[in-house]
Order: sequence, then C-alpha cells, then structure tokens
Amino acid sequence: MILTVLTTTDARDKAEVLARGAVEARVAACAQVVGPVTSVYHWKRAVETAEEWQVLFKTTDARYGDLEAHLRAAHDYETPEILATPVARVSAEYARWVEQETAAP
Repeated sequence: MILTVLTTTDARDKAEVLARGAVEARVAACAQVVGPVTSVYHWKRAVETAEEWQVLFKTTDARYGDLEAHLRAAHDYETPEILATPVARVSAEYARWVEQETAAP
C-alpha cells in the first residue's frame, strides 16, 4: 500500500532538509515542499498562528515506521505533525516505483 505522509516545519530550509534526508535514507521515494502555509493550533493553553512549510512524502506501508522514526529523530519540533494517509488509487507504474525506491536494503 502506498501512503502519503505529511509533516510541517517553521522554515523552508528545514523542510528541504527533512525532504532530502528521508529520500536519501530511502524511507520515502520522493517529497514535495509546499509553503508557506498559515497554521492555527492550540499549544500550551493558547491558540497560536504560525507560518509553516509542509513536506509531503510518498512511501509504502511497510516503510512507514522507518519514515516516522527518521522524522522524529530529524525534526526539531517537540511534537511534530506526522500524518499518514493511504492512497486510494495509484497507477501501477507509480506504485512500483515507490516500492522500488523505498525497498529496505
């Protein structure tokens, strides 16, 4: 199963480091950096607003745990957003590519 995995961070350069690191570690086949976006959220009893960059990774269900561990180790947020969504439909060729690029060594 192919997954998209989303995280956010507070700077474009940090987002690019997270994207490149996951792809180089082969826990994601690719990643897109999108932003800036405006995030509104509760944090420590206050409503906060922040400018963030989203990073959207493509990986497999089998490699999700490794990607999550990689992001937790590399991320500087105390509680990073890490959301995985199964892809309902995907072309066979793209799915094979994601599987090949994220195959465990």
